[in-house]
Amino acid sequence: MTPCALAAQKATRDIPLVIVSGDPVGSGLVATMARPGGNVTGVSLMGAEMHGKCVELFRDIFPSVRRIAVLLNNEDPFSKPILEQVQLAGRATGIEIAPSVKVRGQDEIDTAFAAIKEAGAGAVVVQGSLTTKAVAEFALKHGLPAAAQTRSFAEVGGLISYGADGPQVFRQSTAFVTKVLRGGNPADMPVEQPTKFELVVNLRTAKALGITIPESFLLRADEVIE
Repeated sequence: MTPCALAAQKATRDIPLVIVSGDPVGSGLVATMARPGGNVTGVSLMGAEMHGKCVELFRDIFPSVRRIAVLLNNEDPFSKPILEQVQLAGRATGIEIAPSVKVRGQDEIDTAFAAIKEAGAGAVVVQGSLTTKAVAEFALKHGLPAAAQTRSFAEVGGLISYGADGPQVFRQSTAFVTKVLRGGNPADMPVEQPTKFELVVNLRTAKALGITIPESFLLRADEVIE
């Protein structure tokens, strides 16, 4: 979504743009959340922060975990703020974030997971732009619990996902469209954050990994895939 928004912004600085973006400030779409300052406004998915939240969720599932890896997309500039937020969560929880592995394509995924496993990581946070079924399968192959921001990752075999409720975010963004059509100026419309987040747990993957998810954690989930 962010690449599309950046392309639209590059094409025009006059036509109002309502966007849904992982990090509108970090990507340069807006000046600040409170005062966008240009022709762009909308909803932030808090994408980088959600990757950091995955570290906290792993801590809740595996209280003894000491090292968590992060798998990043070398072709996606959003990897930098994601790594920063994951490292921040690591410092807050006392968990070492290592290794951080960047891949350029799907053909490097298997090798990346092998390196993560060899480094002794107990789990891995996967960047949203890498959350394919193949990535989930390679994580399972190497016996690594994997988490991501995108709901689809848990649906295709990742252990957990935590992020903004997609349909709710897009409903939220329509309010901006209404304001713009009524003459509102995007520069003066604060970018909003999601109002609803969802936690999805894939119990089939947990069983395949030989993991028992605490009942207290399952009760927090918005959906449990069995």
